Amino acid sequence: MKVSEKIHQSMKEGKVSFSFEFFPPKTQDGVENLFDRMDRLVSLHPIFCDITWGAGGSTAELTLDIATRMQTVVCVETMMHLTCTNMPVEKIDDALEKVKDVGITNILALRGDPPHGQDTFVAVEGGFRCALDLVRHIRAKHGDYFGITVAGYPEAHPEKIADPSAGATAEAYHEDLLYLKSKVDAGAEVIVTQLFYDVERFLKFYSDCREIGIDVPIVPGIMPISNYNGFKRMTTFCKTAVPAEISAALEDIKDNDEAIRSYGINLATEMCKRILAAGVNHVHLYTLNLERSAMAILERLGVIQDVNLARPLPWRPPVSGKRSSERVRPIHWANRPKSYLIRTREWEEFPKGRWGDCRSAAYGSFNDHQFTRPKSRDNKLKKEWGSRSYGSVDDVKEMFVKYCKGELKSFPWSEAEGLLPETKKINDNLVRINGQGFMTVNSQPAVNGEKSDAPLVGWGGRGGYVYQKAYVEFFCSPQKLTSLVERIESSFPSISYMAVTADGDVKSNVSSEAVNAVTWGVFPAREVIQPTVVDPASFMVWKDEAFAVWGNELGTVAVGGDVAAKEVMECIRSTFWLVCVVDNDYVNGDLFAIFQGL
Repeated sequence: MKVSEKIHQSMKEGKVSFSFEFFPPKTQDGVENLFDRMDRLVSLHPIFCDITWGAGGSTAELTLDIATRMQTVVCVETMMHLTCTNMPVEKIDDALEKVKDVGITNILALRGDPPHGQDTFVAVEGGFRCALDLVRHIRAKHGDYFGITVAGYPEAHPEKIADPSAGATAEAYHEDLLYLKSKVDAGAEVIVTQLFYDVERFLKFYSDCREIGIDVPIVPGIMPISNYNGFKRMTTFCKTAVPAEISAALEDIKDNDEAIRSYGINLATEMCKRILAAGVNHVHLYTLNLERSAMAILERLGVIQDVNLARPLPWRPPVSGKRSSERVRPIHWANRPKSYLIRTREWEEFPKGRWGDCRSAAYGSFNDHQFTRPKSRDNKLKKEWGSRSYGSVDDVKEMFVKYCKGELKSFPWSEAEGLLPETKKINDNLVRINGQGFMTVNSQPAVNGEKSDAPLVGWGGRGGYVYQKAYVEFFCSPQKLTSLVERIESSFPSISYMAVTADGDVKSNVSSEAVNAVTWGVFPAREVIQPTVVDPASFMVWKDEAFAVWGNELGTVAVGGDVAAKEVMECIRSTFWLVCVVDNDYVNGDLFAIFQGL
């Protein structure tokens, strides 16, 4: 969806919206850490995020790769910067085709900085000399497919400013405004400004744009001050005017990083308040790939207090492309959604309401290295799960108990940090059954008609009701499974179960084609939505990944060279069963009663 449409929609609804900017890190570790931080910021529901194109075209391929992962794996509306620097038209066309293939519909069209080693911008042979040329080319080549954003300069473009202490002349400022209008007239739909610290200058710029007929959304770019030297370097490079009171305040604390960061958060918050009070409904935060300041600013503005209400589904839905109509997923990948996204990325169509309607039968093959597991997660697993010896299955069981108690943040079967919020409803039960030897990897509580804005289990926005069947998935020994199955079949007719070994032996009381909806919601003037199901065919695919964790995340990453520990992990992998259990009586059922005394 185009960013301009999202901003207009927020304005129509009277909402304040926000977005984040990131840049490509220089190292692979930095890229992995960026995705961790990006994932946390995206959970706040920005209406888009953008990724910059490196100075001089230095990060072109990395930018394309990050933008693709943002759109398809992080599932956030992505805007990719595209510059003219060192980019002949063939490379520009190639970049546009690549992002179009993955469903990216938003481009920030920029001239870009001069190539490395040059003081002035010179168009590369076969390339464009300015952003206006790039806007015209995108529109001529792709029509209205792309939403095009351009840069605006509240103080005029730095190259128009001869004397930074005096700022641009009135004539230079007016020329820059007219050039901005020409970009809008050529097809730009949104303007995002360069950083500024003088709110009055921004408001004057905003008013001046409207006076000359620029009627597209004008988004203020806010860069929180987090480091004094970085602030001085950036404002000098951009020739940004800094009000005297800000300079004086920073001078007094310039050697205190924590004080600088705190001041930067306070300043950016007050700037945003004044801008929002003036009628601008969207702010764009230049994160510098950090999260603390951005989150603090939004919290103080009061725009992320009801984050849970923004969840359209229990899982983060794709934003565009061929997956955009996806509405149903098997619950087995609830804690590893990125793995599911990658394993199904080649599907031609996706379920829109009922799991069996249009699901492809072909999941991508499992390969541990393909699932974007960052080194930071490996390090957490080593620190928490590799810090003890494993002489028996009981030692492993104790770690599962610790995780359910909240004493561990990392978990080999989850991409998330810690338990999901709704697990608070059944935490005591999970601790108990893990202590009994039923080592849980996925679960959800029963829900019977809670309001869709309920803090822990709500999704879909206000006005509806949500339902869930109690579900738990775990590893257990053959002896435990035998006792459990006997109890289910003798005393619990509302319970359905499936169990499988790593080698594919199966026990179940459901048909291999009996798809079971375990989450659904009822909303005004909408069909019933059932976003998660238990699907036997998918469970058999998931089991390979679930069992592989014993050898990969645990046996290789966590315990490393501990031979005895690896033998314990291999014993579990080769002899235990993976089991999923559903209590179909979501009104009066008690799923955890089946484990009593086992």
